[in-house]
Amino acid sequence: MSDNILVALDGSECGKRALNAAVKHAKLTGSSLVLTYVIDWSPYSFNTPEENEQRHKRRESEIQRAHDSVLNPELMALSDSGLEIKTVVRHGKIAATLVDLTREYSIAQIYIGRIGESRLHSMIFGSVTAALVQASSVPVTVVP
Repeated sequence: MSDNILVALDGSECGKRALNAAVKHAKLTGSSLVLTYVIDWSPYSFNTPEENEQRHKRRESEIQRAHDSVLNPELMALSDSGLEIKTVVRHGKIAATLVDLTREYSIAQIYIGRIGESRLHSMIFGSVTAALVQASSVPVTVVP
């Protein structure tokens, strides 16, 4: 039985290196890949009904943009790989959402880049990678 490998992507070069490492692992083990992009988002805000309607439209637009600019290009590049690949975009706190996805997709291992797209954000608020390593119940491979 093959395992599922989750790859956390953010459009960065480090994320691409994590994907390359995951692809090699998947080919060696016969695993499937779940490519994911998490849009950092908090449900804790107080909005009017009009603001909620706009927020929903904005969320749908963000999801489409994530597919178009990050996940679909990687999916196309891997079209000849022979691997089974799914793509998932979610809103939420990034590390917690990735942990939730491990349960939802029966993930055996996670690949993530050490430094993502927003270096300043991680210096101020903490590293998503560090939070994921601490919270994950499955092995996390951090790719430099």
